[in-house]
Amino acid sequence: MATNKFNRIKANDLELQEKVVAINRVVKTTKGGRAFSFSALVVVGNGAGVVGHGLGKAKEVQEAITKGIDDAKKNLIKVPVMNGTIPHDQLAKEGAAKVLIKPAAHGTGVIAGGSMRAVLEAAGVTDVLSKSLGSANPHNVVKATFSALGQLREPLAVAKQRNINLKKVFNG
Repeated sequence: MATNKFNRIKANDLELQEKVVAINRVVKTTKGGRAFSFSALVVVGNGAGVVGHGLGKAKEVQEAITKGIDDAKKNLIKVPVMNGTIPHDQLAKEGAAKVLIKPAAHGTGVIAGGSMRAVLEAAGVTDVLSKSLGSANPHNVVKATFSALGQLREPLAVAKQRNINLKKVFNG
């Protein structure tokens, strides 16, 4: 999974909101009949730059959602959100799903499709333009969005890396 290279954070002391993105019913046919189970794709976030996603599988829907929430709390990352938007454009790919996210002016809102919208809103992004290119599979779209958000860099960190003296830039 691509999330290993990003800065992860612990779920301790965070007020996280959960959002179920997709529930899938799985049927296994055995000699005794059909065995049903469920998988739930869940996104959690605090609305202030912390977001995570998880997958839970169980015989009952509620149990699958609970397991998904627990898994999502183990996969939290910090997203640089500036004035309700992201700092720069980002393209990411996961499987056949490709996502493009762009910063937007204040008041634009979250222009995104279902599963991508859930991740962006959970992260606390209020103004963003996005496009899902390729597959619409919710699992891969969530992973690609998560990857794109994880690759975002803060402007101050980029300036420091490029050895730009910010005092000189802003004081003229």
